[in-house]
Amino acid sequence: MWCEDEAGPYQAIPQPGTSWQPAGQPVRYPHEYVRGGTAKLLTLFHPATGQVRVKGVTGTPNTVLHPWLRQELAAIVAALPPPSAVPDAAANRAAWARWQDGLSVRFTLLEALPPLRLLLILDNLAGHKSAVFVCWLMAHGIMPLYTPLSGSWLNMAESIQRILVSRALAGQHPESPEQLIQWLEAVARGWNAAATPFVWGGKRALRRQQARARRYRLGGSGALAHHPIPHQGMNSNGDKQSK
Repeated sequence: MWCEDEAGPYQAIPQPGTSWQPAGQPVRYPHEYVRGGTAKLLTLFHPATGQVRVKGVTGTPNTVLHPWLRQELAAIVAALPPPSAVPDAAANRAAWARWQDGLSVRFTLLEALPPLRLLLILDNLAGHKSAVFVCWLMAHGIMPLYTPLSGSWLNMAESIQRILVSRALAGQHPESPEQLIQWLEAVARGWNAAATPFVWGGKRALRRQQARARRYRLGGSGALAHHPIPHQGMNSNGDKQSK
């Protein structure tokens, strides 16, 4: 499974955040407010290994995004080990169709499908759903899966983007789109040198679940209580009180 997203635009202006400076010599920004242009970051992320593929660009029309995705995805699929066994046509189509179970909107699968090799998580931009692009993905054994509206948090590419952008730009003052692109791509290379795999949920989610299990929500607000609040006419054990 790989995740795809486009981050930005990021402006070539002083960026918020902390920075290291000699004592008594705080960072100084120019008094003129000059916008030096913007840059965006195309991202492909592999959560199982933590590896990320990025490209800095000044815009993300389909004429820029789709050629880059085709090039990177073709290389990713070519590096995968060959399938252990080629399924028959019915079993192969069933393997593709099961990823559409429960979807309210489904795209039409090709008549002749190659073995399913890769799942690609994308947001639901119109360009990601163009017939030419979707057919190219299927022809290369790639199943696109789109996050629902207000569900971009399901795409782990956004998580790695926040990490890379924070490391590259926090407290800095890029002066041009070229400098933005250079810094963002350099940080991605540094990340890949010691990549961290991402696990959905993990220990932090388990701690949150355990904490929620020990608390009781109070109606009408986001407040929580560590003990249940008895209803009127009931004792603390939830039994009705006799008058």
